[in-house]
Amino acid sequence: MVTTLDKDNLAISAIVTVGMQIFFFIIAAVGKFDKVTDLAGGANFVVLAVLSFFLSQYYHARQIAVTLMVGVWGTRLAAYCLYRIIKIGTDERFNGIRESLPKFAMFWLFQAVWVFSVSLSMLLVNSPRWGSPSNPVPEFGTVADIVGTIMWIVGFLIEAVADHQKFLFRMNPLNNGRFCDAGLWSWTRHPNYFGDILLWFGIFTIQTSIIDPRNPDHSWMWVGIISPLVTMLLLLFLSGMPKLERGSDEKYGDLPEYQDYKNSVSPLIPMPMAVYSRLPFPVKVCLFEFPMYDSRRIIKRRRTGL
Repeated sequence: MVTTLDKDNLAISAIVTVGMQIFFFIIAAVGKFDKVTDLAGGANFVVLAVLSFFLSQYYHARQIAVTLMVGVWGTRLAAYCLYRIIKIGTDERFNGIRESLPKFAMFWLFQAVWVFSVSLSMLLVNSPRWGSPSNPVPEFGTVADIVGTIMWIVGFLIEAVADHQKFLFRMNPLNNGRFCDAGLWSWTRHPNYFGDILLWFGIFTIQTSIIDPRNPDHSWMWVGIISPLVTMLLLLFLSGMPKLERGSDEKYGDLPEYQDYKNSVSPLIPMPMAVYSRLPFPVKVCLFEFPMYDSRRIIKRRRTGL
């Protein structure tokens, strides 16, 4: 196992990831502020992309493309999150956490695991093994390359536009006390998450171009599916949508317009309100409208004491 890790530069990537997160954790813990949290995550992706690319020493077109994709995505994410937290001033996610060193440390450990696992598809594309004559790879431009690139472009644009639209909405004083339903947010309640999931499935799709199903030595490379799956599972079930849906229900659950919005707008996959609102609930569940995303009744009972 160690040989395999070293051969693909996974071990050095893991060490660099842990080192970066420890470094930023110390800064955040000593300073007791949130400014470097998301910066550390996005920057870590960029560092791993550049590091794995140059360690490969072959620089194939596919490696260049995937490195640029992750680099551009990570740079935008880090820059946007840093600018947003500077404007907002504090990150509510860490209320009750930053004061507890063990809890705060667990967050940073979790972030290290997140960065490494989601980077896996990119790291496998940038593996040095693909430059040797014993492991020839198709030229960049396969069907999987084209489909994956299109998925990444569409996903990246959706995520970036959605983030920008919501930021402008929040910065407008006229929108104080209102939920965001502008632009892409009228097509899905979480367009940025949809874009994030789509672009990482795109990178994994590109990675499948280098997997030869006839070669038994390549079978383990399907582990790259971890990248989009971890992204999807985190956003759907852990740190993403459940927390945001619960928070929105707390803030806006009594508003009739919010009730209409939640009942008419898809939780993840973009689609017209007129279409989604007419779908039967079993179909909505198949489109990720899980019961865990609706806490309005629980919140109402708690407030009324019933």
